Amino acid sequence: MTSSSFSINNTCVQAFSLKNPLPYEDYVLFQEKSRENRRESILFLEHPLTITGGINYNIDNLLRNEDFLSEHGISLQYIKRGGDYTAHEPGQIVTYVHLDLKKREISISEFLDGVLESAIYSTKKVWDLDLVKNPHAPGLYLSTSPNRKILSMGVLFKSWFTSYGIALNVSNDFSAFQCIHPCGQDWKSMISVSQLGLGSGQDKKKEWILAFQSKFLEHLKPIRDKIST
Repeated sequence: MTSSSFSINNTCVQAFSLKNPLPYEDYVLFQEKSRENRRESILFLEHPLTITGGINYNIDNLLRNEDFLSEHGISLQYIKRGGDYTAHEPGQIVTYVHLDLKKREISISEFLDGVLESAIYSTKKVWDLDLVKNPHAPGLYLSTSPNRKILSMGVLFKSWFTSYGIALNVSNDFSAFQCIHPCGQDWKSMISVSQLGLGSGQDKKKEWILAFQSKFLEHLKPIRDKIST
């Protein structure tokens, strides 16, 4: 794991980039401790093959039973983030942002816009890809093919502290996605950077990570100093 510390607007936000895939349940414990201590950070990582169901999951969107998933090394987790079923696979860039919205006086919509705009900026900078939002379906899509989804999003807001985040498809093979209707859609609507014939090696992933963290942290609102009277 590598880390860097950014002193941004009266606080220190640490960004960590993990080299090895992190089991999903380990992240769940990490985000719970982060919220308990109001400890801000950004994590960039990959997960082993995992399917997660958010608080709005529809069981009809899970296409395989738990025995099948277990036999194929796919973990199934039910969690408290928003949304339906999605999948995590090696080859994605998963970005988890842990931020104290109350202290920073940031609204939920401002936070979500900041995350997505940072992802749009970074993807354009690294791969010259234009991505767009869909007001009816969370995530980011190719501007040239608005039905092709390249980035998934699911965030938890609890006690005005954020966790979970986004997953960009870079070089993953969609083996777990084939077991679900991701966010109620056909998994074949998903696409990755590598499927577009673009570079998807570690150098490109690192470039995206650096661009994202720089762009996102650049526009954070300050934590106001508390003045005793």
